[in-house]
Amino acid sequence: MADRLSEIFDRRESFMLRLRELMPESSPDWPVDLSAKENQQHVRDMALRGVEEMFEALQHLKNWKPHRQTEITEFDRCEFLEEIVDAFNYFLSILVLTGFSADDLMDAYRKKDEIINTRLESGY
Repeated sequence: MADRLSEIFDRRESFMLRLRELMPESSPDWPVDLSAKENQQHVRDMALRGVEEMFEALQHLKNWKPHRQTEITEFDRCEFLEEIVDAFNYFLSILVLTGFSADDLMDAYRKKDEIINTRLESGY
């Protein structure tokens, strides 16, 4: 079985390349130079789009208010997941644009996972 994280990165970059062919203004060439103002603005915009998609996912959660007396029992799991995937795609785009790879993400994930587990064990 192929490395799934690498496949996700490859699929996202392939989409981004196709999108740029159709809409050249959709993104700058990558990897972007993050010292340039316009590139920082583009990456920030992508991050905000991802946050917006997360808010769309959160709108599917109806029972989070502690003061709500009635419960809404219907929940569309597929739509919720679709919005999470939309957000994930924007965040992946940021990684692709800034020149990070699946290996970079995995290494950073493992490092941070070790840190947060150490914090948990030490009562942080």
